Amino acid sequence: MLIRLAEFICSNTTVNKCPVPQLPEYAFIGRSNVGKSSLINTITGKQGLAKTSSQPGKTQLINHFLINANWYLVDLPGYGYAHVSKTFREKWGKMSNQYLLQRQNLLTTFVLIDARIEPQPIDIQFIEWMGTHKLPFVILFTKTDKLTRSQLDTNARAYREFLLKQWEQLPMMVVTSSKTGEGKIPILDYIEETNALFKPVQREAGF
Repeated sequence: MLIRLAEFICSNTTVNKCPVPQLPEYAFIGRSNVGKSSLINTITGKQGLAKTSSQPGKTQLINHFLINANWYLVDLPGYGYAHVSKTFREKWGKMSNQYLLQRQNLLTTFVLIDARIEPQPIDIQFIEWMGTHKLPFVILFTKTDKLTRSQLDTNARAYREFLLKQWEQLPMMVVTSSKTGEGKIPILDYIEETNALFKPVQREAGF
């Protein structure tokens, strides 16, 4: 897939204010400071599309971006950022959970994992939550350019082995780098193939 157009559409705090669910949609989420915004900019080829910051917790809303005028990329607030009040953390979590559970046209959620560190409880808890609710997701390993190939293989293997203790079958996993562009093609190929399976949500007359 070649991305010709990527434009910001809107930011919302509740799922019922999101765009009409007539196009396929893909969400990106991960622990705060995992490199989500940078990866989104790399995937779309449009630097500055998603706002990056050295301070974790920059994304605080449900952000919709229209890609090629035929599908949405959605930037969700990161989870696990400790340096905000408990009230804000709970608000972000409720907002994201409602979106993930209620958004009818959401086809896949890309869960970003920092490849440099061992499996973190909060990432595992989120993955288990996705599995419990039978929500389709793909794991994206980020910041892989900061590792040697040997280190990356070791860390990715450790993650797979950890998940296999509880999962019979692992989700799709993609190695990515916002600096080198690694992973961009597999992600876009996956989206293109999944888009072909999308059936618009049927809306009742008068709505």
